[in-house]
Amino acid sequence: MIALYRDGTGILHRAPAGLKLAALAVGALVLSMYPHDAVSIALSLLVVLGLYGVAGLSFRVPVAEIWRLRWIILVLAAALVIFVSPLAAWINTGRVVAVLLLASLLTLTTRMSDLLAVLHRLLRPLRRFGRDPDAVALTISLTITTVPVIAGFAHRVREAERARDVRLGVRTVVPVLVMALRHADDVGDALAARGMG
Repeated sequence: MIALYRDGTGILHRAPAGLKLAALAVGALVLSMYPHDAVSIALSLLVVLGLYGVAGLSFRVPVAEIWRLRWIILVLAAALVIFVSPLAAWINTGRVVAVLLLASLLTLTTRMSDLLAVLHRLLRPLRRFGRDPDAVALTISLTITTVPVIAGFAHRVREAERARDVRLGVRTVVPVLVMALRHADDVGDALAARGMG
C-alpha cells in the first residue's frame, strides 16, 4: 500500500478521521444524487479545490491529481460527448473528478492507521454475520488508494517513455496493466501472510 498522507497542521489534518470519512460519504452522495447543472458542478469543483487550500496544500496538489487521472477523465468525457451531450460530459465528468479529489484529500490529510481504526469500529457489527471487520476495513482502505496507485504506475511508464524518447501511445496500457497485476499479487501475498487471504 502506498502511504499518501502528507504531514500538516491545518484544520483538516487535525479533524477526526471519522468526521472526514463521513464528510467524504456525504459529499460523494450529494455529488451523485443532486441534479447538477453546468454552474453548480463548476461551483462544486471550486469548493473541492478550496478545501485543498483549507488543508494547507498547494494548488499544485489537486492539479497534479487531475493530471495523473487525465486519461480516465478524457476517456469518460469523450464517451459522454459522443454518446450523450457536451453538457452531460461536463456535469458527469465534473462529478467524478470532484469525488476523486475528495477521496484524494482524505488520504492526504488522514493517516491510514487512523482511517483503518474508524472503519474497523464502523464495521464491527459485521461479526454477527460471520464477516471479519478487519478484512473489510482493509479492503475499503485498499480501494480508496487504488486510483492513486494506478495513476502512479501510469506516471512511471510515461517517465520511462520520456527517458527513452519513445511514445507507446495506446500500448502504454500494457505495462501499466502488468504493474497493476504485480501490485495486486503483492497485496494478495501480504494479505495471505497476515491470514487475510
